[in-house]
Amino acid sequence: MPGKKRLLFITSTRIGDAVLGSGVLARVLEEMPGALVTVAGGPLVKPLFDGLPGLERFIPLVKRRHSLHWLGLWRETVGTYWDTVLDLRGSVIGYSVPRRRLICWSGRRVGEGHQVERFGRLLGLDSPPAPCLFPSSEQIAKGKALLPSDRSVLALGPTANGRGKEWPQERFATLARWIVSQDGPLPGAAIAIFGAPSDRTYVQPLVDALDGQTIIDGFGYGDLGVTGQAIGGCSLFVGNDSGLMHIAAASGVPTFGLFGASPSERYAPWGANAGYAASPVDPDEAIRRLIADKVWPMDWLTLDQVQQGLTDFWAAQRR
Repeated sequence: MPGKKRLLFITSTRIGDAVLGSGVLARVLEEMPGALVTVAGGPLVKPLFDGLPGLERFIPLVKRRHSLHWLGLWRETVGTYWDTVLDLRGSVIGYSVPRRRLICWSGRRVGEGHQVERFGRLLGLDSPPAPCLFPSSEQIAKGKALLPSDRSVLALGPTANGRGKEWPQERFATLARWIVSQDGPLPGAAIAIFGAPSDRTYVQPLVDALDGQTIIDGFGYGDLGVTGQAIGGCSLFVGNDSGLMHIAAASGVPTFGLFGASPSERYAPWGANAGYAASPVDPDEAIRRLIADKVWPMDWLTLDQVQQGLTDFWAAQRR
């Protein structure tokens, strides 16, 4: 389209990393009003960009042997002149396609700290670019329709990318019962449990343990954009370090994350409405104990610690 600037945005295949990098994209687009955007990323993250202003195309990056997925992306993009290539994967694509400006990830150049702060340094920003969501109007409508309009809703994210990040389901059940009790932060609230459709059977013990509560099944959407809007309409999200936790924080809902072996200083939920509880055992030590004693890293995070941390977090939110 004549006269339109074009942006190529290369993002992660992982949901959480894609969300954490969304603020960088939004900040660059502020400098390119009306630009046409091509996004390249893992197939799972596509719904997160369905409502992105100026979205022209999404190119799914499916990992292939010998890194041939990068060759495929190069073939898809080399025939276009890009005003800006924003590459959060640190690949060679930006160096090998026609472009005016290249912003390419370099872990060594951005230093340590939270991942959002590191993304900010990539752009030379004094203020880190907060993650955000780009929902379509359809996703917004569907997400809102999934929640009751007459009561508060507690959102739970009990799954994660690997057993080592998952807090025991029986502790989730006890915590949830306390949260919705008369003495808890959300007395009388319904409980929405979110995850991938394939996780529903795995989480059935948690559902069974919450017998007698009003449960909303959040496993069947198959669309992260709809899921994000549903979570954003809840009153509180509590979940493991996962892509859903970062989606929740980006939606603006009060978000409380649970950490075991993953570094909370880099991947804690971001924002004024976000908090977390982390295992008192150093992540490296937790991994060593897992190998030696078969104790999972999240087992070191006690129910009392989470409940106290959540109490303090909720009190701060109410001020």
